[in-house]
Amino acid sequence: MSGFVSIVGAGPGDPELLTVRAARRLADADLVLYDGLVPDTMLTLAARARHISVARRAGDKTITQAMVTDLMIASAREGSRVVRLKAGDPFVFGRGGEEALALADAGVPFEVVPGLSTAIAAPAIAGIPLTLRGVSSAFTVVTGHAPEAFTPVLTVLPPGSTTVVVLMGVARRAAVADCLIGAGWHISTGAAIVASASHPDERVWTGSLGELSIGPEWIDADSPAVIVIGDVVAFASRAVAKPVVSIAQQEISWLPMTTPRP
Repeated sequence: MSGFVSIVGAGPGDPELLTVRAARRLADADLVLYDGLVPDTMLTLAARARHISVARRAGDKTITQAMVTDLMIASAREGSRVVRLKAGDPFVFGRGGEEALALADAGVPFEVVPGLSTAIAAPAIAGIPLTLRGVSSAFTVVTGHAPEAFTPVLTVLPPGSTTVVVLMGVARRAAVADCLIGAGWHISTGAAIVASASHPDERVWTGSLGELSIGPEWIDADSPAVIVIGDVVAFASRAVAKPVVSIAQQEISWLPMTTPRP
């Protein structure tokens, strides 16, 4: 058996945020099995490969996890170089661990290529530092797909003790807010929603924990978005970088929006 599987993190979506190894694996792939949040522009990096979407929505049984795993194993056993392309990092709420264990049990050689987790990338792109000296010294990441997943974690966090990052939680944002407020978090605590981070249609909303259940009118339950809750949200507009074009050299350099003190 000469086949091989690479479980690859696609990052938040911008192909320029892929790791060098991820780009190489895509270029060399015979088959790419990709998630729904992976943009078409990233698939162009795998020009010689077959592309098969294995996207699944909540409650959708058309494609099961077992089917995806079986396809990876069968293709590798046929000698294919398979890339399992997963949004963000494959081991952060991406079932990459389950797939790695299945491949190991089947005796299929594989590797894991880490990706830039959206839990970290989305706030950074929006200018929200997850940790900031004197403001927040830790951050907590939870999945928001169901109350039983986030409630046990959020209810034991001392108010304001950490920055809270919620993935896949737009549809449950009211429950998340109620959970934290019920645990003693003040309604004025900063909150943000970063939708489609690094994509051309990226949008950012900032407000308070008390306003989170309503949020912006443009958000909907299916939006790929990250929720950030904590005092660090207040620094968003100050920490965003903007490109400054040098007219003389026709180069782009990245500088902070705020003017540094002499």
